[in-house]
This record gives sequence, C-alpha cells and structure tokens, in this order.
Amino acid sequence: MSKFSNEQIERYSRNMVLNEIGITGQRKINKAKVLVIGAGGLGAPVLMYLAAAGVGNIGIIDGDKIELSNLQRQTIHRTENIGMPKVQSAKKFIERLNNDVEVTTYELFINNDNCQQIISKYDLIIDGVDNFESRYLVNDTCVNLKKPLVEAGIIGFMGMATLILPEGPCYRCLYPEMPDRAPTCSQAGVLGATAGIIGSIQASEAIKYIVGIEENLNGRVIFWDGLTSTIHEIKLQKNKDCISCGPKKGKR
Repeated sequence: MSKFSNEQIERYSRNMVLNEIGITGQRKINKAKVLVIGAGGLGAPVLMYLAAAGVGNIGIIDGDKIELSNLQRQTIHRTENIGMPKVQSAKKFIERLNNDVEVTTYELFINNDNCQQIISKYDLIIDGVDNFESRYLVNDTCVNLKKPLVEAGIIGFMGMATLILPEGPCYRCLYPEMPDRAPTCSQAGVLGATAGIIGSIQASEAIKYIVGIEENLNGRVIFWDGLTSTIHEIKLQKNKDCISCGPKKGKR
C-alpha cells in the first residue's frame, strides 16, 4: 500500500499522529502478517485491536465453536452466533470493523502436524491458547522458525504477558517444565476484564514490534493482579540449559 486513500487517512489518523508510528509505521502495520492462535478470551481483544489498527493480513487458528459461557469474556462473539465456529465469527467481526484487513481462517487446533507449516507463513505470532501443551508447542516452533511471539496467559484475576524474540529468552526459560496439573479457566474461573487487559497488552506489543518500537517486553515479564490492581515485573534471562533456545536445544 504505497498511498493511503482519504478514508484510510481518516481511519488511521490517530495512529499516524503518534511520533512513534507516523505514516511509515502505519504502512508497516498495513503490510504485516500476524497469526493469532486462539479466538477466545485473549484472542478476542487481540483480534479487535489488530484489525482496528489496520494489520493487513490476520490469520486465526481455533477449532472451537462458540458456547454461551464464552460470551462473558470473548467479546467479539455474539449470542446469535452460539454454535458457530469461532474462526468464522471472528472473521465476520473483523470484516464489519475494517474491510482493509484480509483474514485467513484455520478451523482446527494447533498440533505437531500443522504448527510449523502454518506459523512459517506469518511475520509475528500471538499466543492465545488455553492449555500448556499448545503453549509449549507454539513456543518451541517459533524459536525453531525464528518467529517473534507475543505470549500471555490468564486465570482468575491474574494475567501475564511477554514478548519472545528469536534470539531468546523464550517461554521455557521462564517455565522449563510443563506443569503436571494446572486448573483451566472453566475450573478456576476467569474475570472477563482480565482477558481484555492482557489481550490488549498483547495487541500493543504486537503493534510496537511491527513498527519497530524498541521499548517492549522482550526479556521482561509482567504479571497483572486484578484484585489489587498492581503490576509486578521480572527480568527474563536466557537459560543456558533451555532445551528450546539454549545450547541443549532439542534434547528433550
């Protein structure tokens, strides 16, 4: 997109007046290819803000169909769409919001058979999955393919987010081993607003990465506590024993 139409100039004007984005940054946003894995609690705000910002090509992976219990936090879906595949509902939402955006849908769950092939097509990956098996798979695949990854997780009133770049550190540097048991949101509950806050942080990190803003969450992890409305930050160092991004890569 070498030139913006008058409509696009008006649509993206609040981005363009930001010194950190400007016209050049908006062009980068319009050319970006971003894959969002999961169209649920985290994916909903991520998809909304990426589409609103004008990300040119958005891929969406999710094998689920909409259930009534999803609507408490998955705000891009509607009551009348219960039973519809989430990727179809998400695509319809984006098309109504911004017809500049090209949407590619994958009505499936991410797994060992399809992960590498799909992820390799995109510039940036955003993880909105709700289970640890998929989270570790996405992390390892992004490290292997040298793809930047915006990682996050939520439960209850709590959430975390970080940006993982190809050179590391990665998610396994933070949590080397997959937990044996961890409650799901259906078991422990989750506040809808928590998903909105953390998903919005993911969208912000994605846009900053696309336009080249260096003040990001690479090497940092933030933890949001919604009960106390506080943010705790830790530094994330590369683990020399990491089996994903370290010298022992692949030795699982």
